[in-house]
Amino acid sequence: MIKNKKVALISGVTGQDGSLLARFLLKKGYIVHGIKRRSSSFNTSRLDDVYQDESIKKKNFFLHYGDVTDSLNLLNLVSKVQPDEIYNLAAQSHVKVSFESPEYTANTDGLGALRFLEVIRSLNLVNKTKFYQASTSEMFGNSAAPQNEKTALSPESPYGTAKLYAYWITKNYRKAYNIFASNGILFNHEGPVRGETFVTRKITMSVARIYKGLDHKIILGNLNAKRDWGDAEDFVRGMWKILQHKQPDDFVLATGKSYTVRQFVEAAFNLIGIKIKWIGKGINEIGIDPYSKKILVKIDKKYFRPNEVDFLLGDYSKAKKILKWAPKISFNQMVERMVLSDIKSV
Repeated sequence: MIKNKKVALISGVTGQDGSLLARFLLKKGYIVHGIKRRSSSFNTSRLDDVYQDESIKKKNFFLHYGDVTDSLNLLNLVSKVQPDEIYNLAAQSHVKVSFESPEYTANTDGLGALRFLEVIRSLNLVNKTKFYQASTSEMFGNSAAPQNEKTALSPESPYGTAKLYAYWITKNYRKAYNIFASNGILFNHEGPVRGETFVTRKITMSVARIYKGLDHKIILGNLNAKRDWGDAEDFVRGMWKILQHKQPDDFVLATGKSYTVRQFVEAAFNLIGIKIKWIGKGINEIGIDPYSKKILVKIDKKYFRPNEVDFLLGDYSKAKKILKWAPKISFNQMVERMVLSDIKSV
């Protein structure tokens, strides 16, 4: 092991946030260990270029099979790696899927955090290892906006509820055992490597395919849901800053601006020269190209959630004041990055 280098352990390293965080920490000079689930198919595409770089792989970047639902596995990994920082990013993170798989979501998103905290405590790493828990704005549910660290938490989904347990158990272990354990309450953050089942990437992929003549329309759910959307690269920088603070604490990371799904659709189509015109109401509303009259956007009720969160808008003033963190990439820049990346990949 190389001396004088910080060691980080990232669960969910193959996801959007995990892969971006791994790159960020490697540039900071960290030795990075990532946990990935065993799969019958390759699931490391977001990290392939890093993992295939022998100069990095041999010295600074290591992947381990594991799962946050397996306590013994986590115990062995943490004991072996002896990390200075643990970033718990592993989760079943799709809100609508959490209604279909609530038990799995609770086990992964809720108890996963507890398992890490118990490992830190049982291995007596309290004075060595800092713990970051990836909390979420979905914990706020329909609480009045703007939402900050003092806003009432009232989740509207199994995903938000599981994350609420992880949030509170992190605070409990911080108080009970003096573990450096912090929550990052992150509002929606997107980018070119966002999973294709998430609405933002679904939109940008479809726009790219329509631009290339491979698709004809997008089918979506609630166009009126409002979200505080930022760029994931800004947010992983914030995660790191949270663990560099002199004491453990909880921070909202957001942009302070909110847009509807409808506005996201419009911004994405604008990038390929189409100004969407909306016709109709409710489930029958459609978005058309005003020149060709082609229907480009349709609504299907199967994409609506059983419970909807109508409006999320974050107040990140605490992170701005204490951590000197603020988002650098605007909403329109984020959408442009995603659309252009998808056009290139298509």
